[in-house]
Formats: sequence, structure tokens, C-alpha cells
Amino acid sequence: MNHVTIDVVSDVVCPWCYIGKARLDQAIANVASDILVTVNWRPYQLNPDLPPEGVDHKAHLAAKLGGQEAVDRAHEMLAGLGEQDGIAFDFDAVTISPNTLDAHRLIRWALTEGGDTQSEVASLLFKANFEEGRNIGDHAVLLDIAAEAGLDRAVITALLASDADKDAVSEEIDMARGMGVTGVPCFIVDSKYAVMGAQSVEVLEDALRDIAKMKDTSQIN
Repeated sequence: MNHVTIDVVSDVVCPWCYIGKARLDQAIANVASDILVTVNWRPYQLNPDLPPEGVDHKAHLAAKLGGQEAVDRAHEMLAGLGEQDGIAFDFDAVTISPNTLDAHRLIRWALTEGGDTQSEVASLLFKANFEEGRNIGDHAVLLDIAAEAGLDRAVITALLASDADKDAVSEEIDMARGMGVTGVPCFIVDSKYAVMGAQSVEVLEDALRDIAKMKDTSQIN
């Protein structure tokens, strides 16, 4: 069985990243009998300059997208797409646009417990923000998510209170930008091939199969 590694560059306040994760999960399930896929979550910040306490979400988004009508149109489209992929977007519940640096630190620490735990933390963060309207910049929320994923609350409490890995996360984001990543999600397969955007399940599945086939060919040669 071929092994393929995917580095997912994303931000947990990006609705397209949440949709992209749902589609990637389905694509991986579809190829599971033929291909072993390892997923690593890599950080990106759409709004790195937001204060630690965040800002009013509705005002921030209206200013960013050019008014409330544009926001409403975007939300209507995303809600329809999310429903198809099993995501129950509740945009009205979102009140804070957070700075996601600490959320990315939590995702990074989750990898110490394995890739499955890291993916679970990413899922819980997306769900907390987009379906439950919880402020994922709030340390109390992050600690609850960490505990739900099986991480040690006391350890995460101490880490969040420190500057641990802030520079490492920022460096990873700078590295992604240096590689030409200007939007998310971005799926980097085997450190060689980039699939940009929340592509369909079929596109992601085909990419996994094609790359696995290329690895087969190179091994034979």
C-alpha cells in the first residue's frame, strides 16, 4: 500500500478550509483500502493583525467584504455548500473574529499525541467557531477543546500562558507565504504537489490516486 502525506495549510476561521477538510476526509475514506494517507495541519492566518481579544465579527466581515449584502450572499452560498458536506454553518452565532495564533499553537501541540488527535482538534476548532459560535481565541474555549480531544488540560494551560511556539507558528506561516501560498486551504501532497482551494471530493481523490500511481511507477523504475 502506498503512503501519501498531505500538509494542509489552513486557518480555523476560514469557512472554505472547513469545507475543504470535510471533503478531504471523504476523499481519504474513499481511498483508504488502497492508499495510506497521513495528514499534517499547518498554520495560516487570514487576519494576523487582529488583537488577542478579537474584534466584532459582523462589523469586521462587512468591512472586509464590502457591506452586509455581500456578507449575506456569501453566507447563503457557504451554508448551502456546507449542508452538502455535513457542516451546519451557523453564521449568526459567530460574534467574535478572533486572532487564531493560540488556536494554531494548540493544533501544533496536539500533534504530540498523533495525527488523529491533531485532526480532531482542528475539527473541534472549526465546529466551535462555525457551528457553535464559540470564541476560539478565548483560552477557556481552547482548554475545553484540548480536554475534549484528550490532551492534558494542565499542560495546555501552562503552554497557553507562555509564549511557547508563537515564533515557530509565525515562521511556518511565513514559510507558507514564501512558497507562494496566498489563499487557503492549500493541500501540499508529498511536499511536491499543491492543490489549491476547497476542491471537490472527486478532485482530491483523483489527486491522491494519481500521486500514488506515480510513486508506484517510480518505484518500479
